[in-house]
This record gives sequence, structure tokens and C-alpha cells, in this order.
Amino acid sequence: MSDLNEVGARDGWRCWLCDEPVDPEASVNADRGPSVDAGVAPKGKKASAGVERLAHRACNTRKGKVAPVVPWPAELFVVDPAPIVPTVERMSRKGGREVVARCPSRADADQAALWLVDRLSRFAPDLDVTAQVEPGGGQFLLVLRAG
Repeated sequence: MSDLNEVGARDGWRCWLCDEPVDPEASVNADRGPSVDAGVAPKGKKASAGVERLAHRACNTRKGKVAPVVPWPAELFVVDPAPIVPTVERMSRKGGREVVARCPSRADADQAALWLVDRLSRFAPDLDVTAQVEPGGGQFLLVLRAG
């Protein structure tokens, strides 16, 4: 297991699950205190093969040994949002293009695109993604592209 301070510095002292700041001075026993999450190992690999990430103790405990869920914010107006973690895993393996949500207006889609690219820059820093908004069927599709 890596040193907490090394993982924290690398992750900018932000929880990889909830994307909120983590106080490096907080007790590791406090709910909002720092902890190292072993992450999720790639399919077919041992649990120790997962990437270690910084998380709040409570976020890490709540996740347990199940696949993490990274929520879309409630203030974004998105319909049928794709689960972020499986989307990132697929795009990391295959690259390509994937529709990840629908929005009723161009403004909603633009706001969701900005949030998603910013969030993924911290959640999956090695994944080079761009987001595009495409009109379709009276709605606006939020499309991720990995290169």
C-alpha cells in the first residue's frame, strides 16, 4: 500500500468518489478524514492490481468491495445518464465514441459536458476525453470521445 501523503498529493487532496476536498490534517478515523482506496482491479487481475486513490474514509467504507458509483450532480438536467465508472472502463480499453446522456436543451447539454470533462480529468486522469453536444430527436446528446 502506498503512503497516504503520496496518494493525497497525486490526487490533489480530492476524494475520487465524491470529488470533494479531503483535509490532509483530519484524523484518519473521522468520516471526512483521508484514506487510501485500493480501487477496483481490472477484470482478471488480483485486487492488489487496482490503482490506489484518495478517498474520504466514509466514502471508502460505503463503497466497500463493490464497484464504485460516481454520481452525476443533481443540479445537471440529464436524462438517462450512463454510469460513469463502467463508461470510463470501456473507453479506457476501447477508446472510441459513446453517448452518455441526453439533455432537453443545448444549455443543459453544454453545462453537463463541461462538468463531465472536468470530473473525468480527476477521476481518470490518464483517459484523454472530449465531450461534444449533438442534436438528435428533439434533444441534445452528450457524446464522449476517447483518443
